[in-house]
Amino acid sequence: MQKDEWKNDSEYCDIVADLLANKTVKKMANYKQHHHSTRLEHSLAVSFDSYKIAKRRKLDYRAVARAGLLHDLFFYDWRTTKFDLGSHAFIHPRVALRNAEKITELSPIEKDIILKHMWGLTLARPKYEESVIVSLVDDYEAVHEFLSPLRTKIKSRLQRIETSK
Repeated sequence: MQKDEWKNDSEYCDIVADLLANKTVKKMANYKQHHHSTRLEHSLAVSFDSYKIAKRRKLDYRAVARAGLLHDLFFYDWRTTKFDLGSHAFIHPRVALRNAEKITELSPIEKDIILKHMWGLTLARPKYEESVIVSLVDDYEAVHEFLSPLRTKIKSRLQRIETSK
């Protein structure tokens, strides 16, 4: 997703407006996610890209947009916080679901999306195609965000090489 591309899609904005206005959701902007993005930026990218795919596939794109935005609704640094009950990959979907349920009503699909978005790292198999989409887009966005500075650096060096010829 291009930065802020989601703002140009009025239907998407209408679907998530109440969530984006919520102070708990806004707090995600205060947490780093994949080194070069905030948790809110990451969640918006997952939400919007998943929404576009679900809409094209004629699936429940509303549930995908909302749950995609809430899938990482937790407030600790996952790189340093450790749990006795299991790994971050296992724990944070449950924390996110509990936090999401405090701020909005969730459909069964939305609950499954949030709870199963770490499928692959966990054995929690998605029940819905919408859940699979968000899980895969989440993986894609994580890699994209992590490698983004490297891509910029390589492009810059290539441009310097081209201009020096």
